[in-house]
Amino acid sequence: MTHTATPLAAWPTALVPCLRRLWTHVLFPTSTTLDSGLRLRGLAILLILPAALLYPCMTFHLLEPDEGRYAEIPREMLTRGDWIVPTLQGEPYLDKPPLLYWLVMLSYRLFGVHDWAARLVPAMSVHGTIVLSYLFGRRMLGERAAFRGALLLTLTPGLMGMGRLLTIDGLLTFWVTLGVFAGWSGWLFGCALACAFGVLTKGPVAILLVIPPLLVHRWLFTGSLHLRWKPILAFGAIILAVNIPWYVGVWIEQPEFGGYFFVQHNLQRFLAPFDHIEPIWYYAPVLLIGLLPGALLLPGLVRWLAAGDPQSTQGRTPELGFLLLAGGWCVLFFSLSGCKLPTYVLSAFAPLSLALGAYWARTNRGFGKRGGFLWFWTAFSAVNGYLLLPWYAEYRSPMGAPAAALRQACSDNPAAALRCYPRPCDSVAFYLGRDDVPSTRSKFVHLFIQDLLSRERTIVLLTHNHSLEALKHALPPQLRIVREESFRQRLPGPAFLTKLVGETPWGLCHLAIVENIAPPQNGG
Repeated sequence: MTHTATPLAAWPTALVPCLRRLWTHVLFPTSTTLDSGLRLRGLAILLILPAALLYPCMTFHLLEPDEGRYAEIPREMLTRGDWIVPTLQGEPYLDKPPLLYWLVMLSYRLFGVHDWAARLVPAMSVHGTIVLSYLFGRRMLGERAAFRGALLLTLTPGLMGMGRLLTIDGLLTFWVTLGVFAGWSGWLFGCALACAFGVLTKGPVAILLVIPPLLVHRWLFTGSLHLRWKPILAFGAIILAVNIPWYVGVWIEQPEFGGYFFVQHNLQRFLAPFDHIEPIWYYAPVLLIGLLPGALLLPGLVRWLAAGDPQSTQGRTPELGFLLLAGGWCVLFFSLSGCKLPTYVLSAFAPLSLALGAYWARTNRGFGKRGGFLWFWTAFSAVNGYLLLPWYAEYRSPMGAPAAALRQACSDNPAAALRCYPRPCDSVAFYLGRDDVPSTRSKFVHLFIQDLLSRERTIVLLTHNHSLEALKHALPPQLRIVREESFRQRLPGPAFLTKLVGETPWGLCHLAIVENIAPPQNGG
């Protein structure tokens, strides 16, 4: 059924009602019944293809800094048997809630402590996001559009690339996607549970990504935000029931957690960021590249939305409008945030890919009847996952090519402590099975010198290009460097290739063995 055209004189003069009328009667006026049946062939493709692109290529070295950190924290928690306080190098790490760590710990228990076991969690989250998009998308857009949208999502370098990497945002994307789709379907319990686990994954941001597009969609098509108190209370009760045990438990054990997590790592990161500061347009290129090959359909989608002919408006449904709302809100929210990273907008990928799939299915404009370009892109994704990324990780990982020199230094000096300066290098600790590799920032170099003076010999991992020279100038006479090793590498061929890929491993530039020629009497 299509809304009848509204004469210009009948349009409201106030801005807000005019926007509602524009949304419901011009942009998304059509309400149609589409084939939402489950096609087993389509489901099988969306189960097998992502699995083939994800699971066989997860054994490459951990990349710094995020992967090393998020693999090491659950390893330490599992070793200590502590499920409450996350720790990194033996010190509390209170930046994030624990759900990712718990799931990785379970994976370690089942499969052993391996890099691929840690990556299994985000890989399954991304795979689950693709399947959810198809299953819910059938009800929203019809089977054909849902399959095409989920297929585009499967081939995105943004989402699938993160599915191979150990980050929190892959798991958060699964919960936000489930919450948005469950809320649209009227499944209150599922939406609340998804928000609850999202809060246990990364904090209140999960609720802020799910609820606003649901409320705006309701207001646009009903003109009311009247909500009943009982469902609201039930929704809040589910979120609190899931989260209160851990949040209260960690707050009791670490009283500084509340201010540090909620104020510094939530409010301050959004309003007054202290790192990852980027301009408001930062996510435009992220989406254009990350949504490929679906991003190639964006110009056509925009023209289709702006067209006023009956053939174009017939396929523009309120469900399509909701998907654009959900994806657009996620992008807008993080664009307004002062702190930005590419992975923050992963939660927008599922609804935006489904919207692109709807355009492709409704207009039959896209990649041709035989989809030759998509076959090429699938092969490219496989080559990237199976060959390029593992090679890059071997070349750039601190425990890749440089591992022999590092392991030899540790073997030759079994009594020596291992320290990082001025940044951590957590993948080294993970692969060596150690939780005593702390780091000291350069502004606290005096504390680092005191630490070196407390023992006879220390192996120092220098994680900035100029850290070795700075350390040499800071060392007192009783400390001397008896061995130094550079981890600079050069690729064969033109020099620009080395500069493009990187000259040193991520987070590791030099190794220095520092000896105390006047060690303390009580040893170290």
